[in-house]
Amino acid sequence: MRTQMRFFINRLPSICLALFLLFSSTNAFAITPIPVKSEMDNYTEYKGIIVDRKTGNVLAFANLMVVGTNVSTVTNTDGEFSLKISKEIQNPKVIVSFIGYKNKQLSVADLNREKVRIEMDLTSVVLPEISVVSKDAEALILAVMDKKGENYFDKTAMMTAFYREAIKKNRTYVSLSEAVVEINKQPSTSYKPDIVKLYKARKNADYSKLDTITFKLQGGPFNSLYLDIMKNPDMIFTDNMMSNYEFTFDRSTYMDNQLIYVLDFKQRPGKTEPLYYGKLYIDAQNLALKSAVFKLNLSNRDEAARMFIVKKPFNAKVYPIEANYRIDYREKDGRWYYGFSRIEFGLKINWKKKLFNTNFFSTIEMAVTDWEINKENTTISPKERLRPSVIIGDEASGFSDPEFWGEYNVIEPEKSIETAIKKIQKQLEKK
Repeated sequence: MRTQMRFFINRLPSICLALFLLFSSTNAFAITPIPVKSEMDNYTEYKGIIVDRKTGNVLAFANLMVVGTNVSTVTNTDGEFSLKISKEIQNPKVIVSFIGYKNKQLSVADLNREKVRIEMDLTSVVLPEISVVSKDAEALILAVMDKKGENYFDKTAMMTAFYREAIKKNRTYVSLSEAVVEINKQPSTSYKPDIVKLYKARKNADYSKLDTITFKLQGGPFNSLYLDIMKNPDMIFTDNMMSNYEFTFDRSTYMDNQLIYVLDFKQRPGKTEPLYYGKLYIDAQNLALKSAVFKLNLSNRDEAARMFIVKKPFNAKVYPIEANYRIDYREKDGRWYYGFSRIEFGLKINWKKKLFNTNFFSTIEMAVTDWEINKENTTISPKERLRPSVIIGDEASGFSDPEFWGEYNVIEPEKSIETAIKKIQKQLEKK
């Protein structure tokens, strides 16, 4: 009989993510291959890498969008992308954008079918004087929050998104789950929760590398959606935003040919509880938050651990060692919407009477790849809805089919993840 013990993470922080560490006595690949018919006749896939023209440095999380559509994707941390375009689109063009760089428009002739190198140029425009409203950093962030009703979607939307979560024990991948989901996205001013449906998913968990521990993440795509600051501002800043945080100006920049104000924020002196610090990128013309990149202050380690851990084994001390976040919004016809988010979370387990500690690292990312306004006010039926407590790894299967995703756009796997996928497929071939 298997003995089970669980760690619970209460919040990532203020974002509902739970960590399960289960004692396990078996080693197995939890995989059930699902054959999926290739749909290559319906689309063309383009792959490439996006870099800085002068330095050659890769541009992670650059945005690519097919002109005249809502089809989009982002680059991974290696600057690489995969973009699938329906053959029904005549002479498609793609716009590439990245904060601080000039937009670049490409035709499919520029992309071809081979892996292409797209070089981006830094913006060289002289920055104008800061406007009156922007002289006060606190006034600016309050204006951003006040204008969210006119800047962000005021209607529900049906979104298609790609979701990935990866877990490493020290330097070795022990779990990888990926999914395409449908999101019934609610307006930023609505208190109704977003609804999620699973289209298709695949997973791998190699318990043999976990010793006697199984690590699972709870919440799946909801962890990414809770990071939507404009719909859920209390998840990050709480109601005491001004008393908790200092806001100051950093050097402004450009993106999408628009001036972007950059605000730095950090917790005020004297605040001992773990809060956040990072940067907010704000469209100067519309005062819309375009992007936020931030971390949790983990200097108070014991307090940070209490934010996360609800229950743990008596013979271990557990605490977070990193918690990094990113949220990007995209704009269409003067309205902004959730586009991409990424969470990087690290946890250290100190076992009593053991020489070596164990580190777990997880990455959670989701990118909206297509969407449309929900004009008919359709909804996802209750029986098809994912629960906020879902564990995607328990809902997924299949890693043997290289054409598993078909026409769906996905985030190109990073080199380390791609290597892990190839190992999985080789092991399946041997089986």
